[in-house]
Amino acid sequence: MRQYMAIMGSYGRKAGLDFKFGGIMANTLQAHRVVGVVQRSMGEEKALAVVESLYRMYFEEEQHPSSEETLLKACTEGGVPEDVAKRIVEDQDEGLMEAKQEIREAVSNGIDSVPHIIFEGKKRDITLEGAKEVEEYEKALGQILKESS
Repeated sequence: MRQYMAIMGSYGRKAGLDFKFGGIMANTLQAHRVVGVVQRSMGEEKALAVVESLYRMYFEEEQHPSSEETLLKACTEGGVPEDVAKRIVEDQDEGLMEAKQEIREAVSNGIDSVPHIIFEGKKRDITLEGAKEVEEYEKALGQILKESS
């Protein structure tokens, strides 16, 4: 854990983030459900804004990742109208089956870490799992471009 905190702290500082590691580690199913509902009903841009707010609150402010308070605040900060956000957060069944199905699909595809990024190439795909240095992403993209020419 100390090694993880040192590495992630270093990554964060390079990106202007101040990661904290004293918050609650908890099940994030409800957070995934809420983000999925927002994405399906309001689009990717709003969902991304909600995710960014969730990440900030969890990784920098040590907020519970799936509490109703955190999810409601993330939604409203992400541009979801408060009444809609409240309905989405409180209805814990809306989008639950979809979230569970997405998790089952990821597990069946062997995905067990995040991020999990697949660069689809003409000749082959390159998969990067877990935290990587920028240079590793650049190398993967360069290889995909090279093989696609």
